[in-house]
Amino acid sequence: MKNLTAKLIGTAFIASLAGEAAATEWNVSVWGKRRAFTEHVEKLAELVSAKTNGEFTMNVSYGGLSKNRENLDGISIGAFEMAQFCAGYHRDKNRVITVLELPFLGVENLAQEVAVSKAVYAHPAATEEMAQWNAKLLMTSPMPQYNIVGTGDARRSLADFEGMRVRATGGIGNAFEAVGAVPTSVTATEAYQAMEGGVVDTVAFAQHAHLSFGTINQATWWTANLNPGTVNCPVVVNIDAYESLSDAHREALDSSVDEAIDHYLANYAELLARWDSVLEEKGVEKVEIADDVIAEFRAKAADPIRAEWIKDMEAQGLPGQELYDLVAKTLAEAKSGS
Repeated sequence: MKNLTAKLIGTAFIASLAGEAAATEWNVSVWGKRRAFTEHVEKLAELVSAKTNGEFTMNVSYGGLSKNRENLDGISIGAFEMAQFCAGYHRDKNRVITVLELPFLGVENLAQEVAVSKAVYAHPAATEEMAQWNAKLLMTSPMPQYNIVGTGDARRSLADFEGMRVRATGGIGNAFEAVGAVPTSVTATEAYQAMEGGVVDTVAFAQHAHLSFGTINQATWWTANLNPGTVNCPVVVNIDAYESLSDAHREALDSSVDEAIDHYLANYAELLARWDSVLEEKGVEKVEIADDVIAEFRAKAADPIRAEWIKDMEAQGLPGQELYDLVAKTLAEAKSGS
């Protein structure tokens, strides 16, 4: 009886250790607060937990693990297993994906944004560059074309942009600079204070961010159709953490990405559907920029900035032309439905 009891206790102990070994808990670093921009991360955590019966869980932290500009650094040293960041926060660390931030690429909707991001993320140059930071590109955070809010008289012409201080990062910032504006790359969480304190006159964001970070509450006008570009904000995982997952847990993670993105797109569609009512509720004028002004903006910003980007990438040994051509080809296929 004693031997039987000892065997039972030993078996239970081994089973307990096996259960502990099977459990996986990841920390995920994002910022701000839960919003449309993070819904795919939240959905991913929910799906993975459900598929693994709670054995693989993700703790999503909004600023508690790292500053948003330091998330890629945190991934590189294994401070946490997953993180979201935006390419414009440290362009020298993620040069390849900045092709997706070039102005006036012609992306018309979030589904197209997902398509071009997937194509670039899968390119060997992107994989290799991220591997330098021990990071694996998992999924994008697709955002609509940015537009600006501001106070005072609405800016309707390129002459109005001259000297305008605008919170804009990446290629969008470059585009505004090309027409005489003065871009500053304060982070999203700093944008409200920058606008309130007069550091900037205007802020370029996607709709959800104007809501989440409060810039819409200071605005008197919003450009409905300027659409100079958007930023690219991937979700990455630490390579060591990813490779140490069991086959079942890795499959649960990988197989949940597309469903998480679908959830994100559906959620964002609801936000866009009520955007006009938000503007009306807050008394914000919806400004339609004339077609000839947009054409002039594109001529001054798109071609020169793209050519300079390609030249700069090629000089650094990166396939700049190939990456741009990949975006153009993927976008054409997405628009044609092929």
